[in-house]
Amino acid sequence: MTQFKATVMDEAALNRAVRRISHEIIERNKGVEGLVLVGIQRRGLPLAQMIRQNVAAIEGVTLPLESLNIRFYRDDLTRIDETPQVGDAITTDVTGKTVILVDDVLFTGRTARAAIEAVFAAGRPAQIQLAVLIDRGHRELPIRADYVGKNLPTARSEHVAVYLPEFDGKTGADIVEFA
Repeated sequence: MTQFKATVMDEAALNRAVRRISHEIIERNKGVEGLVLVGIQRRGLPLAQMIRQNVAAIEGVTLPLESLNIRFYRDDLTRIDETPQVGDAITTDVTGKTVILVDDVLFTGRTARAAIEAVFAAGRPAQIQLAVLIDRGHRELPIRADYVGKNLPTARSEHVAVYLPEFDGKTGADIVEFA
């Protein structure tokens, strides 16, 4: 059971954060040539789609977009099947490209590590960057996001719930605590 603690992003704040991340991606990479967006399922994918739309509006270029299920690459989950399933792998050739992983919340770093492993299974990118809507701290691995919508210190007992229309019918982010 979870207990609501606070709203940390409403729809307008979430959209502003994603728009800012989109601009930062363009600026840091001096344009969009050679970029590939990879949305980590579940909520990273719609965020990557939002970034893709923003970049298209700003630069007039539609970036390649991949959806990534990192289940097979997790080190903290039991593997039921030792073979990645269709749709789990990246199909775009990432060799020599800059891959931008997109996720909703950065916590321990294990999801990002698994996504990096999945990217290397697809090729040898020139660079991998990480964009997250919320960085809540508590890292277990030496992983840092390149683009952060909001830094949000939290207690370990708290959870950050990101809401997107595709899954929740609303947009925003709350802190909830497990009771």
